[in-house]
Amino acid sequence: MNDKFLPVGVLRKLYSDMALIRHFEDKLVLLAQEKSRVVGMQILANGQEAVAAGVVNALEPDDVIVSNHRSHGHLLAKGADPQKLMAEIMCKATGVNKGKAGTLHLAVPEINAIMTSTIVGASPPLAMGAAFAQQYLDRSNITTVFFGDGAAAEGSVHEAMNMASLWKLPVLFVCENNCWAGAQHLREHSCVENIARRADAYDMPGTTVDGNDVLAVYNTASDMADHCRKGKGPAFLETRTYRMRGHGEHDPCHYMDPAELEKWGLLCPLKTFRKYLEEHQVLPTDQINDIDRKAALIVEEAVIFGDESPFPAAADALNDLWIEEENRH
Repeated sequence: MNDKFLPVGVLRKLYSDMALIRHFEDKLVLLAQEKSRVVGMQILANGQEAVAAGVVNALEPDDVIVSNHRSHGHLLAKGADPQKLMAEIMCKATGVNKGKAGTLHLAVPEINAIMTSTIVGASPPLAMGAAFAQQYLDRSNITTVFFGDGAAAEGSVHEAMNMASLWKLPVLFVCENNCWAGAQHLREHSCVENIARRADAYDMPGTTVDGNDVLAVYNTASDMADHCRKGKGPAFLETRTYRMRGHGEHDPCHYMDPAELEKWGLLCPLKTFRKYLEEHQVLPTDQINDIDRKAALIVEEAVIFGDESPFPAAADALNDLWIEEENRH
């Protein structure tokens, strides 16, 4: 664990966010096994909670995030309502996008989570628009964009990094390197082990950090966000973690090495951070247990809210859409 001093309130918030994300996605694992409980492909990030909590807590409320298909943790850490988020995943009318986005196309503009994209590598170019607007309007906020190690090889990501550096845009690129791109291991799809090395080609600082150490993620993300906020241009943060489940809940992941999975399981970010909090007497065990119980209750209430919510009405199918007037028929 990174021992840089942090206030107790920050440490409590980091653990609380991680606990909520873990309980939320563990519940989705179970719901995905039941017929018709959740709609669409559930692509989860169980075991990667330290990245979402560490990075997002290093940002300011008005900073923008742009996410990808593994977005639940990012959105919860940013402050999305768990009930409305669960309802959206269930495609219910009370969801954050009125049941029209589902789990893979979420947007929560009220917390400055302006978009997600399931197209691999599409998020960084989209983030350029937000960052350009921040720069053009002379705002002090930054845009943080999340993508995986598989997306890091996409041309769109390299184009976005080049543009961001040329224009000195306030963008923090966060590569969640979980060692898997679909069914391909990192060693099968990347010619470099440390993806942050690619930042050198675009004249931006790049750092690799232990993505299962929430304090290391938080402290490094804070420094890099500060770099972007000062008008020095973009930065690249690679968080090394591991995908503990298949690409989606439809994937039994028979191709994964059980020994490697077990090794990473021992590095569970919640367990290691809990141990840190207890050993350093930051929070007593009973308070940590209370945080876990509260997170579990929040998730159960979210499921009840989603189950009791209606599906969108057919009459609302064309609401909340924008079209040019001359193209209307």
